[in-house]
Amino acid sequence: MSIAQSLLEIVMDESRRHGLTRVDRVRLQIGALAAVVPDALTFCFGAVAQGTVASEAVLEIETVPVVARCPLCGERFEMEDLFDRCPDCGLVPAGMDLVSGREMTLMSIEGETDEDGETDERNQGACRPQHSGSE
Repeated sequence: MSIAQSLLEIVMDESRRHGLTRVDRVRLQIGALAAVVPDALTFCFGAVAQGTVASEAVLEIETVPVVARCPLCGERFEMEDLFDRCPDCGLVPAGMDLVSGREMTLMSIEGETDEDGETDERNQGACRPQHSGSE
């Protein structure tokens, strides 16, 4: 619930800053290791957004795969399992550098700016809520 509340605060701040009267869509990228369950985040966001300009917003969540870099040979590869070995040199996962898979990035917010239904989309790629734990 705290992640959904923090996300709503960011969405509300950006909505005010860009004059959105209604938020239609929020796009997120969430790493596979971020400990965020997309369905739970969607449910919680719907609950905390009631009565706000984001009450009807749809969350579009893209899962970012876990990518590691082998410290021995430098190979970058997508991990499907935490016990995957480096496909180039066979190093075990304990020595891997995690390149992606833990992030949660707000990519964009889309909504209306006035009563005429004009749509405005803002990219918010730099927004990275600082959270740990799960929804």
